[in-house]
Amino acid sequence: MSTTIPGAARDAETGDEPTARAARSDRTRSEARLGWYLAGPAFVVMLAVTLYPILQAFYDSLFNYKLTAPDDRAFVGLGNYAVILTDPVWWRDFGVTFFIMVVSVLVELVLGFALALVMHRAIKRLRGLLRTAILVPYGIITVVSAFAWFYAFDITSGFVNHWFDWVPGISPDLNWFASQGTSLFVIIASEVWKTTPFISLLLLAGLAQVPGELEEAAKVDGATAWQRFTRVIVPNMKAAIMVAVLFRALDAFRIFDNVFIMTNGANNTEVLSLLAYRTSIGQLQIGMGSAISVLLFLCVIALCFVAIKLFKVDLAGARGEK
Repeated sequence: MSTTIPGAARDAETGDEPTARAARSDRTRSEARLGWYLAGPAFVVMLAVTLYPILQAFYDSLFNYKLTAPDDRAFVGLGNYAVILTDPVWWRDFGVTFFIMVVSVLVELVLGFALALVMHRAIKRLRGLLRTAILVPYGIITVVSAFAWFYAFDITSGFVNHWFDWVPGISPDLNWFASQGTSLFVIIASEVWKTTPFISLLLLAGLAQVPGELEEAAKVDGATAWQRFTRVIVPNMKAAIMVAVLFRALDAFRIFDNVFIMTNGANNTEVLSLLAYRTSIGQLQIGMGSAISVLLFLCVIALCFVAIKLFKVDLAGARGEK
């Protein structure tokens, strides 16, 4: 005598196995629960630390509030945002910030792939030494790195002009911080030098997850090294590439230290973070400065959304739709 289970009958019609599906569902719920147990406390602490400043900044942005006249606080609603978004200074600084972010991320991604491949293919006895040497720039404090690059390229104390005086266009009297182009070149170069090791380690972790059998099969099928890299390695590293690009894009979009130390925004090199600093700290316009900070925060959220939609990768490890 047999017993018919309605759920099993429906699964038989669709060709699915109910026990396997139930097991997958239980495993998924268990992994999700474990993830919340591990990340939950850190998430709560991070939310408690960051939520109040964000809400306070948004509240202050609704007022015409200056520290020089604290009793003259006046509610203006979204008036501060209208002033900022119609000011050409905001859009100029936004363009400079976006340019630094895009160029830095692209260059670091290329160099990071090269370093990751070198570390991945290196002899086992040399891997530890290579990883340690590559991580040295990333371990230096950003302010110290910015000062080092500034003094290296400064016209009075710099040595770069003397090292490369054989290159056409470079002379001992060349002032790298006298124009926008050369200033941005030094700023971006300092960013790339310091943070490329971070990108390379993230990409190295992605390379370690690429099955070696796939590369061997592609090699047997006659694929060239470039074809194996673009059609086998990169597609299987999409999650690692997304994390690397997302983290560095957000970090580069909030750049402050290098610009503040090297040029202080001179020659049209001012970025959004420096604009918010000057408005809030320099001019003591808390309302306007808070509005700039909120807009900067919204830009960061938009970058996260675009990156996730562009790569279509689940950070938990599942592949998105292609």
